Amino acid sequence: MTAPSLSEAEALARLRLARTEGIGPLTYQRLLERHGSAGAALAALPRLAARRGAPFAVPPAAAARREVEALQRLGGQLLFAGEPPYPPLLALQEDAPPVLALLGDPAALAPPAVALVGARNASAAGRRMAEDLAEALAAAGLAVVSGLARGIDTAAHLGALRRGRTIACIAGGPDLPYPPENAGLQARIAAEGGAVLAEAPLGTAPLARHFPRRNRIVAGLALGILVVEAAPRSGSLITARLGLEAGRELFAVPGSPLDPRCRGSNDLIRQGAHLVESAEDVLAHLPAAPRAAPLFIPRPERDGAARPTRAAAPADSSIPATPSAQVLELLGANPIAVDEVVRRCHLSPSAIQAILLDLELAGRVELLPGNRVALLASGQDGR
Repeated sequence: MTAPSLSEAEALARLRLARTEGIGPLTYQRLLERHGSAGAALAALPRLAARRGAPFAVPPAAAARREVEALQRLGGQLLFAGEPPYPPLLALQEDAPPVLALLGDPAALAPPAVALVGARNASAAGRRMAEDLAEALAAAGLAVVSGLARGIDTAAHLGALRRGRTIACIAGGPDLPYPPENAGLQARIAAEGGAVLAEAPLGTAPLARHFPRRNRIVAGLALGILVVEAAPRSGSLITARLGLEAGRELFAVPGSPLDPRCRGSNDLIRQGAHLVESAEDVLAHLPAAPRAAPLFIPRPERDGAARPTRAAAPADSSIPATPSAQVLELLGANPIAVDEVVRRCHLSPSAIQAILLDLELAGRVELLPGNRVALLASGQDGR
């Protein structure tokens, strides 16, 4: 299967746990930490489901085995978080994918990497710039990461293949290349020493909601994110923001102020991203490890629109009678640091973590990156 440090039974159990509806990356990791193995976590789910009031839809072992065999027929393998050759830089993310499907060469995940992203409707000049930058970065020994989309992503992969390795992160299943015209490029990346990574199971169509999750993988794999042509509120800026939050270096190529495709990338430079005219500008500022703090704090969105928040449960005027009630009383729709909950509750940190896990599995709270927690409206699964 992969991950020789795992037994076949544990690997299948981890795949089943990761594919269980309602178990997102954060909950998956907390279940492993709490129970010691995926097998033990699966055995505990019926008891947790009783507290939740609804069963977990755990895929049967036969279905997991079929997924593994189908991936192997494509020449692929599974990577499990924390087990080589899962990328260690990506594993630093709190919401790192528990399982990734890999097509291609695992060795492509070993070198330090730079993500190169940008507009799908990129200009000819932007595509040429992306190709040349990717080629030079690959020649310098870096892996070039991108999302296999049209435009800048495609140019980045093509440029990197000229001189080295590239990593394509896709939003759908590894058996459904997207866009369709890049099916040949996906196959070429896998065949020529690169890697294709997918978090979604085989057969998953690349829907719009999957792309932000793909973007966090692009950002998580790289020491730096280089943006070439990005409009405001584009997916490329989402990748840049995710990279900043994870302490990655940020770079941008300046573009014409008359071209709306360059407004987002130009604004990144205005805020503090490194201006890039050649690969040397990237190599001069690329760190050996992620920053402890972001390069800069992005400005709030300019549209002034209030972001939707989840409704809080009605407050109970009675004194909390149980530890769970004490924790719930402190929570609302706005995220709060778990450390703040610990300070305000007369409970041990381990007890609070156990309570929060039970509440998340019950659909009451959402555990968020940055060790934060928020109250959920009923019916949401926290994924």
